[in-house]
Order: sequence, then C-alpha cells, then structure tokens
Amino acid sequence: MSDASGSTIDLEKWEIVVGLEVHAELSTRTKLFSSAINQFGGEPNTNIDPLTLGLPGSLPVLNEQAVELAIRVGLALNCAVRPSEFSRKNYFYPDLPKDYQISQFDRPIDAEGHLELPDGSVIGVERAHLEEDTGKSTHVGGGGRIHDAGHSTIDYNRAGVPLLEIVGKPDIRSADQAKAYVSELRAILIAVGASDGKMEEGSMRVDCNVSVRARGASELGTRCEVKNVNSLRSLGRAIEYEAARQVDLISAGEDVQQQTRHWNEDEGRTHKLRSKEEADDYRFFPDPDLVEVDPGEEWIDRVRAAMPVLPAARRHRLAEASGVDLAKTAIVVERGLDELCLAAIRAGADPVRTLTHAEHNLSGGRSSNLDPDGFASLVGMETGGELTATQAKQVLAEMVSSGDSPADIAQARGFEAMDNSELEGIVDELVAANPDEWQRFIEGDSKVMGFFVGQVMKATRGQADGKVVTKLLNSRR
Repeated sequence: MSDASGSTIDLEKWEIVVGLEVHAELSTRTKLFSSAINQFGGEPNTNIDPLTLGLPGSLPVLNEQAVELAIRVGLALNCAVRPSEFSRKNYFYPDLPKDYQISQFDRPIDAEGHLELPDGSVIGVERAHLEEDTGKSTHVGGGGRIHDAGHSTIDYNRAGVPLLEIVGKPDIRSADQAKAYVSELRAILIAVGASDGKMEEGSMRVDCNVSVRARGASELGTRCEVKNVNSLRSLGRAIEYEAARQVDLISAGEDVQQQTRHWNEDEGRTHKLRSKEEADDYRFFPDPDLVEVDPGEEWIDRVRAAMPVLPAARRHRLAEASGVDLAKTAIVVERGLDELCLAAIRAGADPVRTLTHAEHNLSGGRSSNLDPDGFASLVGMETGGELTATQAKQVLAEMVSSGDSPADIAQARGFEAMDNSELEGIVDELVAANPDEWQRFIEGDSKVMGFFVGQVMKATRGQADGKVVTKLLNSRR
C-alpha cells in the first residue's frame, strides 16, 4: 500500500489501526439550545440570537427533536440509550463567543453499539453524544491558515446547530474499511432521518485517529488525530499518508508524538496543528443551566416502533431471498432497488439475473417506470431463451423510459431467439475464415474466445446468445 507521497507500508509487517469520530449535524428546525433557525447557506450572521452570541442572561433550552433524533441513531447503531448529562467544555476560540461548548462528556446519550459493513464485518461504536456546533472562521490570505492570514472573519450561523458526535472504536484496519464505515454510517443517518449526510456542506464531518503497530502486537501505538477530512477520497488518502508517516518515524528510531494534524488535500499530506489535548485540558463540569436528560422507556419504545428497515437488515433480507452472497446485495440496496428486486423474485424471476440487471443495467436508480411483474417477465424471457442477454438489456432500457411491457418491446424490435442450426453455421464459417486465431484457441489461449464471440455478435447484429456461442466454440475444440 502506498500513501499520497509514494511511501510504501509493508502490510505483512505493520498493521494500521483507525478509529473515526463522525460529527453529524441533526436535521432539526432550530438549534440545539435556542429558537434560532438551523439552516445551511444563509447570509453570514443572520441565523443567530442572544444565546448563539453568548450574551449575558441568555439561558439554554434543550431541543426535544434533537434528543429524539439522537435516540433514533442510538437504536440504529445498536447502542444502549441511557440517561445523559450536558457539560461545559471550556476553551477560548472565537467560534463560540461564550468561550465554552455545551457537550456530553462522561454520560453520553448513546453508548456501546456497533454497525455492520456490507462485507459482513462489524465495527464497534463507543458512544454517540449530543453537543452544539461551532461557528465558522475564514482566514483571509496566506493560504487560508490562521498563522499566515492577513485577517479573519467569523460567521455564527452554524454556532449552536445540534451535532451528534459518533465515536467509533479502533476496529478499522484499512483506508478502504474506513471509507466503507463512513458510507454505511451516512446511509443509516439518512435512513432514520437524523441528518442529510452532506459532507460537501459540512453536515457530516470526519476526524480520523490513526496509529500503527507491528503486525501481531496487542498494544496500540501512539495515535494522531487528523482533521479537515471532508470527502471519502480525502479520508482514504489521509489515513494512508499518516500511517506511512508514522511507520517512517518508527523505522528511523523516532517516537510518534500524539498530535492533532491538519489534512491538506492539495499537498496530499498532514501538518501538525497542535499537541493533542486531553480531557483535563478542557476542565469539563456539569452545565448548571441544564438538567439530566432521561428519555424513559416509553419514549424509546415509541421511537423504536417507528424505525425503518436499516441498510444492513435490507442486505440480509435480499441475500436470503436471492441466495447470493451478502456483499453482492450492497449496490442494489444502496440504489434503493431492493424492494423492486424482492418483488420480482417473488413473482418468479431468477434471483441472480434480477440482481445482475439491478447492478449493471439500472445504474443511477433508474426504475420509476419499472413494475415488479414487468421486470420479472423480462428476466423470464431471458432465462427462457426468448431473449439474449444483450437483447434483454436493450428491452430493459426501453421499459425504463417508456413503461411498455417486455413482450411488446421485443416484438416491436424484432427480437427472436436464433435457431441453433443457423448459429452453428455462422460459428463454422468464422472458424474456417480465421484459422490462425482458431489454432491459438485450440492451444488454450482463452483470450481468443472474446474475438470469436464478438465476431458472432457482429454477424448476428447482437441477436446471438453469448452463452450459447461460448458453448458451441468449446464443443469444437
């Protein structure tokens, strides 16, 4: 594995350990502790009120909808939903003018859960806690970094927006697995209506804690937290670079220092921001203006009863109904085509061909004109030999655009199953016309198969069945 700068990690010698902290802005109408509007994209400093600005005498009032969304996420992540408490996290920075952030510290609302990835692996979730978001600073000049800027501006529209920080356990072992985790978590947040998951708008932000250790070691290495990761591509690149940087340090006999680091997408590298803070640095203490949050079993049960079927359960349901491997259902579920496929399979369609069409021929979720019975009929025509795979693909495309039945479309296009004797004659002619290629095929050059199949498809204007052609060619060896 290579990082962005070209360094290579020997994965037989080293193990990457990653834990992710995902901050999801909750889709509430107002902010976490005030009636100011929670809305992206307004004019700077318009979605504010006295509490947002930290004015003396303003008191927080907890947003009930934010608590319910936190309960939904906790249940979706298999967490225990517990009585929780808000604390003050003290630090001086202009993004929160009252000089502290209201967050949950030692008593989070959700704890000890997990989520399942499309490949069936399970990643632990340590906690998910409610907190308020900060304002947005813009450093003008000097590349956008504060120490080089000529001046800075501050927009408090985002300050006080409800956040749910989801802290994953250090169970992730590769950049690809980290990306799969964030994708799955995003799908869950959207499914339960907790967040829109728009990383490009900052609705979902990821900090990654990266460490390395010798393969087979049980003790975790010194971790560094990487910030400013705003896309899945950046997440993968940041993890690979930071892991390689730490391996290089250890290999040179140096120690990895616990730090908070900044990911620079243009440079493809991380830079030190500061030495990593510990909890003591923030002087947490219970917020005296807010009481304990105890949703109670009745509220939790009511939320649980209204929960939708989640992506992992949908994948399992489709895998069970179709008999295919669990991982092969992921794209179909991601595109929202699993209900269509399930209904088509129940109507008698071959499960494997149904999922193949959904994955390869319905990209972008194009299915608005496609009803399950029509889809099942198309698959039946293909598996029954009335249509070749190529013809079925063309008929399906027209079904999506027109809504017509597969039989009517096939008849209008003149699609008919070719007589095998006619097809055998075409194959024999091509074999005779290409003796050198045929000799290579006989001698075991499998690449020549594609040449002959392509020539048959060209001669029959795509009406030949590729599987039948392959069988005829193999029978002539």
